[in-house]
Amino acid sequence: MLMYKHKPNTKRFAAVDLDPYGCPSVFLDSAVQSVQDGGLLLVTATDMAVLAGNSPETCYSKYGAALRIMLQCIESHANRYGRYTTPLLSISADFYIRVFVKVYSGAIHCKKTTSKLSMVYQCTGCDNFTLQPMGAFKPNPTEKNPQQMKAYLPAVPPVGEFCVNCNQRHHLGGPLWSAPIHDEAFVARVLTHVEDNMHLFGTARRIMGVLSMVREELQDVPLYYTMDKMFGRVHLETMPMLVMRSAILNAGYKVSYSHASRMSIKTAAPAQVLWDIIRTWEQIHPVKQAKLEADIVAKFIIKQEVKTPIDLTERQDANPSSRREGRVRFQFNPTPHWGPGSRAAVNVGDDKMSKSIKNQNKYSKSKKNAKRQHSSSEDDERKKANTGGETAL
Repeated sequence: MLMYKHKPNTKRFAAVDLDPYGCPSVFLDSAVQSVQDGGLLLVTATDMAVLAGNSPETCYSKYGAALRIMLQCIESHANRYGRYTTPLLSISADFYIRVFVKVYSGAIHCKKTTSKLSMVYQCTGCDNFTLQPMGAFKPNPTEKNPQQMKAYLPAVPPVGEFCVNCNQRHHLGGPLWSAPIHDEAFVARVLTHVEDNMHLFGTARRIMGVLSMVREELQDVPLYYTMDKMFGRVHLETMPMLVMRSAILNAGYKVSYSHASRMSIKTAAPAQVLWDIIRTWEQIHPVKQAKLEADIVAKFIIKQEVKTPIDLTERQDANPSSRREGRVRFQFNPTPHWGPGSRAAVNVGDDKMSKSIKNQNKYSKSKKNAKRQHSSSEDDERKKANTGGETAL
């Protein structure tokens, strides 16, 4: 209600920080209206199971999409009021995700939102993903404006009925935010400020580590692969990360980590190239034939011909600067029991005994009672038989 009361331009806040217990979606409608033009909106979400898509139906009802849904959801709320957002920093750390966006007004810019969103086709066999933009722009020059652009709807679908890598079908998810999720200049300024004022921040090393990783991320690659999952899909020993990164660079493609995962690979290289690298590695570290024969998807992937020249020679630039400098790159819980616990329970009445104590030995007691009842019934039957069908008193 406080945010709704500050919708008028003269009353809007310079910054709004949403950090609720769990899902922030119920606060977004009022938040995007109460931030002044060019103001800052910060949103934290701790319901990671929902955000990760472990419960697709819950995810859809709360956010409207299954992947990279936070930014898409904020943008959709802002667009309803002729406003739009620009992400400054989006991070995943510990048990939560947190996004920093600037909010602007301008109905004409809202029309560009579709070019920032995509649907995603994810293969059910090899987990390969293909993005389908919801909108795009192409040149439409005129005499008055040679730089004019025209919006159009891209053709669909971008995938065939079966995945070219493993011959399986696809799941469909989205819409998701597929534009950059960080502002490199903003991140650089924050990182410099923290480095110059470490005494002001109790977690300066962690902040510097996260921001260093964010700066290294490929901004034009929305999603990432998880390397151990790819190798596990074909029952292979996972190759060293530096070897994989070197192979991608040797094939002529850029590569980076995602700050969200130690085993992540962000690259614009086609999935075919990544599987060719894995197939080349399999020639040196062959998978057991029995496992291949029992898994038709793994067999289909491994038995395909290697079409890309693969060089597994390690190279120096495959080792990112954040790793060479010893930054705290991937965050771990700093102390035992760190993170959100269960909601507080309210004890009603005089009986404050916990549920676990109440139910202790409940099953065994019920079994004993059932045995007693069964034995009593048998005794009654025997008595009836001995008294000509009437129970002895």
